Amino acid sequence: MQHSQHFQSFWFSKAIQNEVAVTINELRDHIKSDICIVGGGFTGLWTALKLKEKNSSLKIALIDKGLCGSGASGRNGGCMITLSTKYTTMKNTVGKSNALLMVKATENAALNIKNFCEKNNIDAQIRLDGMLFTATNQVQQKNLVDTIQELEGHNITGWTRWSKNKVQHSAGSCKPIDGYFSPIAGSLQPALLVRGMKKVAEEKGILIFENTPMIKIEEGKNLVIHTPSGSIVSNKAVMAINAWMPKFFPTLSRSVILVSSDMFITEPIPKKLEQIGLSDGKAIIDSCLFTHYYRTTLDGRLMFGKGGNLFPFNNKVIPAFEKKSRYEKILKVSFNKFFPTLSSVPLICSWTGPSERTKTGFPFFGRLRDKSQIIYGFGYSGNGILPSYVGGEILSSMALDEDNEWTQSAFCRGPLDTFPPEPFRTVGAITIRNAIRRKEISEEKNKKPLWIDKKLAKLATSIGRINKN
Repeated sequence: MQHSQHFQSFWFSKAIQNEVAVTINELRDHIKSDICIVGGGFTGLWTALKLKEKNSSLKIALIDKGLCGSGASGRNGGCMITLSTKYTTMKNTVGKSNALLMVKATENAALNIKNFCEKNNIDAQIRLDGMLFTATNQVQQKNLVDTIQELEGHNITGWTRWSKNKVQHSAGSCKPIDGYFSPIAGSLQPALLVRGMKKVAEEKGILIFENTPMIKIEEGKNLVIHTPSGSIVSNKAVMAINAWMPKFFPTLSRSVILVSSDMFITEPIPKKLEQIGLSDGKAIIDSCLFTHYYRTTLDGRLMFGKGGNLFPFNNKVIPAFEKKSRYEKILKVSFNKFFPTLSSVPLICSWTGPSERTKTGFPFFGRLRDKSQIIYGFGYSGNGILPSYVGGEILSSMALDEDNEWTQSAFCRGPLDTFPPEPFRTVGAITIRNAIRRKEISEEKNKKPLWIDKKLAKLATSIGRINKN
């Protein structure tokens, strides 16, 4: 049987190869559950596992339109990054206590995921070697300093400023001119983690149905989740479908804007990586609004990516999201600037994935309507590995109607801001993207950007890793 109907990321292709006999259980019946989870990526599986941990007697069913991990969770860069660099935005939006709660929770998530893998013998290639947050020009440098200063004094895991020489050596590139290091971060093979989580969930009695898309959901005395060959009657449902939320729930379509994140990976070049200083698993990220990010793999490959390329009209998850990246040439130009000595290294695979960006730059959770039994969480804005673990905590608390720090937090109030309606959303997004590109090219050349480009770029500050001036 084919494992998937479309082009896959390097991570997922490798993860599936590791599974000697992949058993695909499709829903072909009408069943009942206490809680039905739609979406078999990080958010859905963490929620299912947390629910079982809290109440082992719960009957939980989980469905996914493809194979668990074949969506966005298996298509990201594999960078384990906390929300600490979003602290200022969160503080200004939801207050200091809420912001600190989320930052510390994502820090704890890094250790919790590592412990989970060790306990369950999951080889997700986790390396908690930290994160290097860099600036490649003077404008980025100022933004870096301002952000780090804001974090100081809040008992947030310390960021250490490194010398220019140390930054360049550790980044394997002469392009960064400044940088800060945080020890609580790193990298992993995302698809291996998802497939491992699926296995553990099934061992704990969670019913998982793959190649089982939700066609529609009906609300009545109970919820009915309809699929092509069956249905699930459930007391509650958790929507963990991220970029696919606007398709099923148009009322939430203005809460996010979909944009691609594109990446490629090289063939194994361990000696060359060692020569330029890339010898561990840290995540390395610059401070562009449409961030460049890269990391190595255990077998000596280099993954390089950049966000902010494709904006589909009306937030539709178009086929381009499930094909090789159409921005490979743009990625290669950036790659060569970072690593001129690696310009001849063969690229073996490129891919893309939909990233749902919120106006605030951080995720939100809520109920479809007041007292609705349909619960959702999405909007990770290009940073989902650690926040999705926290998402599992939040959604499991909401599904069980718990009264705790999460259900009382501002993150459970649904979308905190919205984008303009179409066609203004997509036209505006593309206009701003092009302005950002021009602005960053000017800054790279140490030239003054056009006034209009600076103004337009300010409209997109939430999509970056840090607050921009």
